[in-house]
Amino acid sequence: MLRLVDLIARKNGSIAVEFALVAPIMVGLFFGLSELALALGAKGDTTNLASVGADLIAQESTATTADMSNVFGALSAMLYPYPTTNAQITISSVLDNSSGGATGNANPTGTIAWSCTQGGTARAPASTYSFPAAAQGVVTSNSGGSVIMAEVSYTYTMAFAANIPGVTSLSGPFTFSNTFYSKPRKVLQVTAPTACP
Repeated sequence: MLRLVDLIARKNGSIAVEFALVAPIMVGLFFGLSELALALGAKGDTTNLASVGADLIAQESTATTADMSNVFGALSAMLYPYPTTNAQITISSVLDNSSGGATGNANPTGTIAWSCTQGGTARAPASTYSFPAAAQGVVTSNSGGSVIMAEVSYTYTMAFAANIPGVTSLSGPFTFSNTFYSKPRKVLQVTAPTACP
């Protein structure tokens, strides 16, 4: 108790100097950790959007225009409190084109049957999609099956500008992306919507 009284009673300004040295570091850490938490939240939302988007369409036999609108609306709502204008969501149906293990191809491909997007660029129907190594086996070769693929990209920029002069900008923008595949539940191939929303 006596030491606290002694500290308060000091008049030489050493405490004020120490506070002036430590305060900017503490404030910087506070805002830095807050921004890091927001950035990690945006990254986590990107993964969730991809998995939920693919799963919702994979539960349908036919993806109607209304279904696509509802899914895009739900995914946009999941982004709250982040701005939805920074998101690109593309949902596509990729068909088996018999390029998998049966022909000895280590990197199987599929054919885009249909694709709808919100804020991004839809994949061209009948174009070839090369599955990454981590996704090999999601479409079984010669099965006539398909997979619903959701691709999500989100650009995050920190609210506060943070730069190291002459080196780099720490405030972004940072782009998070994720791709998720889900097999149709009821049919081999989910029928395309008549029009994309």
